[in-house]
Amino acid sequence: MAKHTATSKLILVTGATGYIASRLIPRLLEQNYRVRVLARRGGALTGRSWHPRVEVFEGDINRPEQMGAALAEVQTVYYLIHNMQLGRGYTHVETEAAHHFTFTAKNAGVEHIIYLGGLADPNDKHLAPHLRSRMETGEALRESGVPVTEFRAGVIAGSGSISFEMIRFMAEAIPLMIGPTWLKNKTQPIATENVIDYLMAALEIPDKQNRILEIGGEDVTSYRDLMLQYARLRGLKRRLIMLPGIPPWFMAMGVAMMTPVPLRIAYALIGGLANDSIVQHEEARRIFPNIQLINFEEATRNALGHLSPTSVERVWEGPGREVIRIKHEGFFIDYRRMEVNTPPESVYRVLTSLGGPDGWLYANWLWQLRGWVDKRLGGPGLRGRGNPIKRNDRVDYYRVEEMKQNSRLRLHSELRAPGEGWMEWRVDAKHRPGLMSGNQAEVEGSVLTQTVYFAPRGLPGFLYWYALSPLHRLVFRGLIRAIKRRSASQ
Repeated sequence: MAKHTATSKLILVTGATGYIASRLIPRLLEQNYRVRVLARRGGALTGRSWHPRVEVFEGDINRPEQMGAALAEVQTVYYLIHNMQLGRGYTHVETEAAHHFTFTAKNAGVEHIIYLGGLADPNDKHLAPHLRSRMETGEALRESGVPVTEFRAGVIAGSGSISFEMIRFMAEAIPLMIGPTWLKNKTQPIATENVIDYLMAALEIPDKQNRILEIGGEDVTSYRDLMLQYARLRGLKRRLIMLPGIPPWFMAMGVAMMTPVPLRIAYALIGGLANDSIVQHEEARRIFPNIQLINFEEATRNALGHLSPTSVERVWEGPGREVIRIKHEGFFIDYRRMEVNTPPESVYRVLTSLGGPDGWLYANWLWQLRGWVDKRLGGPGLRGRGNPIKRNDRVDYYRVEEMKQNSRLRLHSELRAPGEGWMEWRVDAKHRPGLMSGNQAEVEGSVLTQTVYFAPRGLPGFLYWYALSPLHRLVFRGLIRAIKRRSASQ
């Protein structure tokens, strides 16, 4: 695809805090499109790497008076909004929101709407409510006369996708999975990268008209086989028994407990498994023949190959978020943020002195005990550290994976454990209100963030994390506070 100049058409991406938007926006920026994003909570985007390069508008599409500025001069809109998290009544909310938005977009002069919906047979009498809602949303978008390119996709295979994370966490955690008989229904998963390929290609369609395009990958398989295939690629032995009569609410509760998917969304998605989700019309392949499809195995291998903090979308960061513990993109994450009344260089100096002869500042005896246990299990144990430390140096049972002067330090655990772990600290200068950030004298302190990542491997990894969780909370909270105190005393 040819790159565009920075003066090319302006693109608005709605649902900017969502998964597909987070993958689409960087691709648009790579192609030098001007990008404006719309989100109900603009502050939730501050942790995204692309945030400084886009215009951020905060607003609610149900309130047309908030949309005028966001739609000004926009030629194309990506409509990537869903409301499943609202629970009961969300289907009505979705279609009403689409109806209001499309007429506002028409009046603002928008020329093209690109929408991502759900894949299923629209003639199925037992179509799940959330799939029916996705299709009705597409119909509502077409009402104003603005040309709409509607893509319909089923399971999206990629790290961070709700459907993929359901598969990942369930297959990782449960050796013997029990599910309803409709897990044998057919699906045609599509890699996240290919979804983005189609969304990008739609920008270049010369004749803008209403289109409904079904998209899927090379594999037509069952939901059951997707979970077993993931387990095989992960090196896990798993069995799945299908039983009739298991109610969707019971399945949804299990999914919400074991995966990052909230209960309301899990309930809606579980209902969708009762329908086949396969491509019946190949028009998308005819219109976009150059898109090279990635099969589920390759998409899964790509996700597993990027199981690293460097590849994670930092969705948990935002104003006022001081302590967050979440499951996200294959990780258990413990995030803490604290303001420190000392400059970044003072905080960084403390970070680079952790471990070795200086110890770990808080509950050091626990760190020593963990090192002793690890040594008995054949691991590295406590090995000390260099002074000063450098990239790839050892810091006790960690290895320095990344460091940036006065800004960032990330350690990769080499402990014997049923999973992989990292500890990461970031230090940002805190400037006096109302002043520009170009002068060091304007720095009045620092913002310190501490993020712990653990990627469990199978059921032992889950048990390991949950068993140590109370101790982890105590130690991680105490450590960041101790770093703050030591920084102030220097």
